[in-house]
Amino acid sequence: MVLYNLLSQTAMMYPDNLAVICGESRYTYAHFKERVDKLAYGLSSNDINKNDKVAVISRNCHRFLEAYFAAAKLGAILVPVNFRLAPNDFVYILNNSQAPVLIAQPELILWLWERIEDIPNVDNIILIDSKNPDEYDEGPLGWESSIKDSEEKRPLKVSESDIAQIYYSSGTTGRPKGIILTHKNNWVHAEGTIVELGLSSEDKWLHVSPMFHLADAWAVWSITKVGATHVMVPSFEPELVLETIQEHKVTLTNFIPTMLNILVNQPNVRNYDFSSLRLIMSGGAPIAKEVVRKTIDIFGCDYIQTYGLTETSPFLTMSILKEEMKYLPFEERLRYMLTTGRPFYNVELKVVKEDGSEVMPNEEEVGEIIVKGDIVTPGYWQLPEETEKRLVDGWLYTRDLAVVNSEGYVTIVDRKDDVIITGGENVYSIEVEDVLYSNPNVLEAAVIGLPDQIWGEKVTAVVVLKEGKEVSEDEIISYCKDKIAHFKTPKKVIFTDTLPKTGSAKIYKYQLRERYGEEK
Repeated sequence: MVLYNLLSQTAMMYPDNLAVICGESRYTYAHFKERVDKLAYGLSSNDINKNDKVAVISRNCHRFLEAYFAAAKLGAILVPVNFRLAPNDFVYILNNSQAPVLIAQPELILWLWERIEDIPNVDNIILIDSKNPDEYDEGPLGWESSIKDSEEKRPLKVSESDIAQIYYSSGTTGRPKGIILTHKNNWVHAEGTIVELGLSSEDKWLHVSPMFHLADAWAVWSITKVGATHVMVPSFEPELVLETIQEHKVTLTNFIPTMLNILVNQPNVRNYDFSSLRLIMSGGAPIAKEVVRKTIDIFGCDYIQTYGLTETSPFLTMSILKEEMKYLPFEERLRYMLTTGRPFYNVELKVVKEDGSEVMPNEEEVGEIIVKGDIVTPGYWQLPEETEKRLVDGWLYTRDLAVVNSEGYVTIVDRKDDVIITGGENVYSIEVEDVLYSNPNVLEAAVIGLPDQIWGEKVTAVVVLKEGKEVSEDEIISYCKDKIAHFKTPKKVIFTDTLPKTGSAKIYKYQLRERYGEEK
């Protein structure tokens, strides 16, 4: 279960299959493996060995894909870094991971040259530029010059228990945490996605969510293992995404819900040909019912909601319908598709109350999701206390709250940290957000709790309206009162032009609470 073997096996079985489409670049699996091998030799000749960290700061690109496999071949540990972070966070991650080499697109590290003395561990910087490749491909710091025609050294002994990557969390409530994934974590997860999603060599996967995040990076291994095609877009640009799906006949992909919401509201979205699509997935954050309706209607393919964590490689549940459910009327099918889903392949999952007992499958009792399995992280990088707190007797405590229905499908109701307690009542923000998204004037919404002298916390909606739409605070509140209990209805509505997002495109509620918490 060593990750490089996925590529070597595929290159042997499907040498002529198209591995990568990235801008003007096209590589078969035989050619792609050759590039990965040369990069691994080049890194090795620069004294990058087993257990050394290789940090990457890059938009989606075939070179990012090559770095994943080259590090795996050496037994080095890849550290994919969110390129939207602030300089202080970059410095912290590079120092905390002790990475001796940094692979980066130059425009994403303009801060670095003024902070170079703050990252003494970084001995090598390899520059890549997907927009103007020739500028940085040659020379001592260029990508292509790092891919050398050197002879392969004696193979390193890499085992399935070795660390393959360290992913750093978004750091929404403090310093980013390094989350460890092993070769076995990734391999077992890849096998699960192949079974669950019916992946085959005929598939074309669109890398549109950022490759530094597991909303997309899990596909590095799964898509390669079946000999399918990786299709790259550097970042989420709505028109580019729609054009790429049409031009390259993409068959499946995963979107963060905020991305899907933007796509289905594009004025010309119905002008494109989506007939190649067989599946759209969403995950990483809750999704509104109206967005799912539009997704199925516009793209004309199957839809699956997923749930998972970086700590679990990532998938824990998928809203795949049982065979008998596929013949239900659409509204009933939609009800199951809108759940977080049933447990993922070979995952042991429970929803437990504070006393450790499991909740009743009645969609009413709320508990915390805990999980166990070969896809679960062995722990956090250099954080033994955090590891001990989150991993108890082999069970990972997710801090996500959920209910379970009679069919065993789980539905997330909130993060433990995001539950709003108002007048002694628990309000789960996802339920309120779902109502807000059903309003035809609302483009995006987030619900947070703000301090209140009488109620403890007041339910507050932060709303972005669709272009050209006008609606008042009272109208939004009245709309919600007609659909949910009054104590759940927002007491305040804040209108804004944009909602802050994390690097993985999730709405950044921590920043909203910081921004509006002091307002009267």
